[in-house]
Amino acid sequence: MDKKIILGVIALVVATIGIILMMPDNSVSTPDTLPWKITHPTPDTTRVFGITLGKSTLDEVAHTYKYETELEISLFKPSDAAMGVEAFFEEVNFNGLKAKIIMTIAIPTEELPGMFERGLRMNSTPSGKRITLTADDLARVRSLPVASLTYMPTARIEESVISKRFGEPAQRIREKKTNLIHWLYPQHGLDVVLGEGQKPFFQYLPPKDFEILRAPLLANGEIMTTDSAAKSAVQ
Repeated sequence: MDKKIILGVIALVVATIGIILMMPDNSVSTPDTLPWKITHPTPDTTRVFGITLGKSTLDEVAHTYKYETELEISLFKPSDAAMGVEAFFEEVNFNGLKAKIIMTIAIPTEELPGMFERGLRMNSTPSGKRITLTADDLARVRSLPVASLTYMPTARIEESVISKRFGEPAQRIREKKTNLIHWLYPQHGLDVVLGEGQKPFFQYLPPKDFEILRAPLLANGEIMTTDSAAKSAVQ
């Protein structure tokens, strides 16, 4: 190969590496950002990923990580449930684990209809309608606490790892409609959701609010016995 071509290729590689090194590192690597690092500052609160659910405001969350400009907020009106406001990061990188994070915001119920009426745009989704909020309503939302958090890793976390990190769940409930299996840890304010061929995801909320999550599961699902849970794990 011509010497000039070789030198040109080397220069291009060096330049590319330099650009990569200068790109901002948006990973966050601390013990607090591991999905099994759950603490309870008080008996009724849950702290995970550096967020105290029911206390940390959305604005505080946005400033805690390096993803503030990537935070998306919208009012969601499901077709089969009450509306609420969700905020999410499409992708975060905590300790090398990439994931999507969805947060629900603790907004007084009486404020939601006004936000809906003032909405700037409405987009239909398979599960409901998503409304773009006004600047004033976005500011209001950012000042309120995060009520619950869903962590959806892109990598598969095996059931054996979940068992090792969290221990045996207090209950396993299978949804009749979807066959999703919920491993419930009320003492942690944690619901680990598993489905055949799907990657597990984790739902966190304060222990005092755990019945809000468990009640509909019991109404629309079945409690799995130890034997049936073991068969499911084998499958």
